Amino acid sequence: MSEEKKHKIIQIILSLFLLIVVIIINKIFSFDIVIKTIMFVIPYLVLSYDIYIEAFENIKEGEVFDECFLMCLATIGAFCIGFFPQCDPQVLEANFVMLFFQIGELFEIIAEDEGERSINSLLSIRPDYANLELDDGKTKKVDPNTIKLLDIICVYPGEKVPVDGMVIEGNSNINTVALTGESLPRSIHEGDYVMSGCINLSSVIRLKVVKTFNESTASKIIEMVTESNENKANTDKFITKFSKVYTPAVILFALFLAFIPPLFTQEYAKWLVRSLTFLVVSCPCALVISVPLTYFGGVCSASKKGILIKGAKYLEDISKISIMAFDKTGTLTHGSFDVVAIHPEEYNEKELLHLAAHVETFCSHPIANSLKKAYDKYDKLDDTCVIKDIKELPGQGIKATVNNDLIYVGNKKLMDSIKVKIKDCHFDKTGTIIHVAKEDSYLGHIVISDRIRDESKNTIDYLKNNNIDIVMLTGDTRNVSECISSELGINECYYELMPKDKVKIINKLKKRINSNNRVAFVGDGINDAPVLSRSDLGIAMGGIGSDAAIEAANVVLMNDNINNIVEVVNISKKTQSIVIENIIFIILIKFLVLFLTSIGVTSMILAVFADVGVTLIAIVNSLRMLKYK
Repeated sequence: MSEEKKHKIIQIILSLFLLIVVIIINKIFSFDIVIKTIMFVIPYLVLSYDIYIEAFENIKEGEVFDECFLMCLATIGAFCIGFFPQCDPQVLEANFVMLFFQIGELFEIIAEDEGERSINSLLSIRPDYANLELDDGKTKKVDPNTIKLLDIICVYPGEKVPVDGMVIEGNSNINTVALTGESLPRSIHEGDYVMSGCINLSSVIRLKVVKTFNESTASKIIEMVTESNENKANTDKFITKFSKVYTPAVILFALFLAFIPPLFTQEYAKWLVRSLTFLVVSCPCALVISVPLTYFGGVCSASKKGILIKGAKYLEDISKISIMAFDKTGTLTHGSFDVVAIHPEEYNEKELLHLAAHVETFCSHPIANSLKKAYDKYDKLDDTCVIKDIKELPGQGIKATVNNDLIYVGNKKLMDSIKVKIKDCHFDKTGTIIHVAKEDSYLGHIVISDRIRDESKNTIDYLKNNNIDIVMLTGDTRNVSECISSELGINECYYELMPKDKVKIINKLKKRINSNNRVAFVGDGINDAPVLSRSDLGIAMGGIGSDAAIEAANVVLMNDNINNIVEVVNISKKTQSIVIENIIFIILIKFLVLFLTSIGVTSMILAVFADVGVTLIAIVNSLRMLKYK
C-alpha cells in the first residue's frame, strides 16, 4: 500500500470517528450555535487541512478555479450560514461534503495505483544487470547501461535478457509473454535475434550485443507506455478546454444566485445556501479524472497483449478508421520466401544463384534471406569472392561489385532503369521474380514464393464486417499481387509501387473520407517508414519490422500477429464506449442537479452525490479498461 493511500485512509477514519463523537455529544447535550460550530470544526479540519494546502498552492500557481478551491469555498460558506438568524446550521453538511470529497480522492489514488501497477508490471521486464564476458572468458555482472555494441554477454537460465542481441552460442527456450503477450515459450538457436525483456528458461546462451540498453526493445516499450499521456486524445483535450470555460462560468452564476435574488426576496441565507450548493455540484473533477484514466487503461491493456500504442490520441483514432491499407510482404504474408525456380540465360543455376546471393550478402530483407538460404544448400557464401560498392535501390533492388563485375539484382523496374531486356518467365506457379544482370547483359531470373499468414483472412473479414475498406499496397508484380488480394478478398489492390507511390495513394485515400474518419496503414519494412508516418495511423509489425518502421508507426504489434489488429480495434472501441458513457452520465447528472439547485429543490447532501458520487461511479467505470480482457 502506498504512503499516500495509507495517509488518506487514516485521515478519513479518524475524522469520521471524531464526527460521530461530536454528533453523539450534540444529541445528548444542547449547545449554542457558536459552541456547536466550533465542535464540528475539529473533525472538519482533520478532513480538510490538506485540501486547503493544495488550494493555496494552486492559487499561487495561477490555478484558482479548481475543485479544491470550490470545496473550501462551499464548506466555509456552509459553516457561516449557521450564524444567520432563523437558519438551520449547515455544519454537519459541510463535514459530509468534505468527507465524501476525501473518499473521492481516495478512489482517485486507488485508480492511480492500478495504473502504476500496470506500469510496474512493464518495468519488471527491465533487467537489473548484465553478465559481460571479459577477455579471459569469465563473466562479470555490470550495469546494463554500460554495455556497448558488439560486446559479448551471457544469459543464464532464469535471467532476463538485458539488451537486444544475436545468439552466437547455445540453444534455449525463452519466455516472451511480457513483450508479446504470447504465453508459449519460443525456442532460439545460434543466429537468432533475441529481444531484451525476454526470460531465458533452459540453457546458457551467449549473445553479441546489437543494441545498447536505451535503444533495446524493453526500454523502448517502457518509454512508449510511460510517455503515452503526452499524446492526449482529442476528447481529453476538449474536456480540459471545457473545464477552463465551465468552471469560471458556474462560479459567476453562483455569485449571481448569492447576491441578485436576495435583493428582491430579502432571503439572504436561503439564496446563499443555494449558491454554495451550486458550487459543490459544479466541480468538473469527474470529467477531468475519468476520461484520461480510461484512455490510460486502454493503453495499458493493449500493452499486456503485446500491442504498443504511443498515446491516447492514437487509441482514439483507431475507432475512427474507415480505410485500412496493408503492405503485402511480411504483413499479409509471412515474408519468409523460398526459391522455387531458377532460370539462367548464360550461367548454370548454381552460378546465377551464387551471384544473386553475394549481392544480397549484407541485406536483411526477406527476399535477400531467401536467396542466401537457397545458396547455402549448394555451398557457403564465405568463399574468396570480393564484394564491394553495395547500394540499395529503394523499390527496385540492389547493386554491387562482385569480383570487379557490376551485378544488378532486383525487379523489372531495375532492369528497365539500366536498359536491360528481360526474358519472360513461364513458371506455372505464382511467385515473385528476381532478375539478375551483369553490366548491360541479362543473366536470368529466380522465382521465389511467399505464404499468406493463416490469420490474414480472418483479420480482413473482421475489418470488412466492421465497415472498414481494405486496400493492398505492394511493390510486387501484378500477377502475384492480384493472386494474393483475390485469395484474401481484397477488392482494391495497387502493385509495382515505389515508396513514394504508396505515399501518393495514401494521400488520395485520405481525400475519400471526411474529417472525422481516419486512414491507417499496416507495414513492416524500411520502405514502409514514409507511408507509415504519412498515414493518419501507422501500424508496424514490431517483431520483424525494421527500426525505421517502428519509429514511424503509432501502433506496434510486438508479436507480429496481424490478428492483433482485431484486438486493438476492440480495445479502442471499448475505450471510446466507456469514455462516452462517462461523459453522458456526468453531464446529465451535473446539469440536472445544477438546475434543481438553482430553483431550490436540492440539498447539500444531494449536491455531494452529484459531485463526489458521480466521480466515484465514473472512476469505477474507467477502471474496467485496466481489467479489460
